[in-house]
Amino acid sequence: MAIVRNAREDEAEIISEIGFRAWEKAMVAIGEMTDMRDNARRAFRTFARDYWLTVNVVELHGTVAGWSAREKLDELITDFWVDPAHQGQGLGKALLKEVEAEIVHQGFEIARIETHARNAEAVGFFERHGYTVHWLSIAYSPRIDRDVQSVGLSKRLVEDWDGTYGPKF
Repeated sequence: MAIVRNAREDEAEIISEIGFRAWEKAMVAIGEMTDMRDNARRAFRTFARDYWLTVNVVELHGTVAGWSAREKLDELITDFWVDPAHQGQGLGKALLKEVEAEIVHQGFEIARIETHARNAEAVGFFERHGYTVHWLSIAYSPRIDRDVQSVGLSKRLVEDWDGTYGPKF
């Protein structure tokens, strides 16, 4: 059974390795990773060391199998990674459900995430879970030292209140 919980500081290395492996899988499909591997590995290590307090992990049978982060603890999911060896087992769904619940609990009505524009697997995952693509951009990423094509997706987590009470007719 999947368990979602807060990360611990001593898990920074495993968090960075899972992120790197999932990133590498996504980038192989995109075909843009040859000269970015070292920068990406460094970026994951730095992130995991510096931002572990903003990370949720998903465990399967006591093993960390994926993680998500919200760097500013706002509505933006800045990272979402499931180890390729554990993809397709419902772990991403469990992790996303917990992150969305935290976002709502902290008073936000909409969840947002950004991903590489050509990462069809990630875009498809979020669309299957109710997210809609709202923009496309190209911007420089200092973490990996290159321009990246990104899409922004969002999902309304709280229904709009129409100001009335009782059943709607």
